[in-house]
Amino acid sequence: MAKLVSKTYGDALFELAVESNQTDVYLEEAKMVSSILEKNDELNRLMNHPKIVKEEKIKIVERIFKGRISDELTGLLCMLVEKDHYKETVSVLDYLISEIKEYKQIGTAYVISAMPLNEIQKSNIVDKLLETTDYVKFEMNYEVDPSLIGGMIIRIKDRVVDSSIKTKLASLSLELSKIQLKVGEYSP
Repeated sequence: MAKLVSKTYGDALFELAVESNQTDVYLEEAKMVSSILEKNDELNRLMNHPKIVKEEKIKIVERIFKGRISDELTGLLCMLVEKDHYKETVSVLDYLISEIKEYKQIGTAYVISAMPLNEIQKSNIVDKLLETTDYVKFEMNYEVDPSLIGGMIIRIKDRVVDSSIKTKLASLSLELSKIQLKVGEYSP
């Protein structure tokens, strides 16, 4: 159900963004609102409180966002409250953000390396990703995980390239155990 809500509302606002040539505006506004909602537990408790009526919740949304973001995005937030889908707001916004980024050919890459990467290494990774994908820009997220021993893991959506020493050792270990099993099967 949550995916259906995200797709339904996210697609509607995405189509409006494209038709009105406002993809950049909607992208930034959706990021901002999503960040506000994710960080504000008090607001979320208030908006999810069963004793507060929808009309009051809509007034709260309008007081917070009207005039600060586009009327269309404010309207979406109010509609989500009206239809009892407030809990799905962040997932709707995340869906909208991902659709706009795909439309604008902006990829998001997660790079996990055994050691911190310097700026030249980071630049080389971005260049290689731009060269091997259809994206024209990347938002990069870097993380260090010493347990990888060496190499790195790069994830873009559901594609993963794992060149870590940890994975290579695990694969080698698996292959060696298969060889040992075969040798043990033939001994008298």
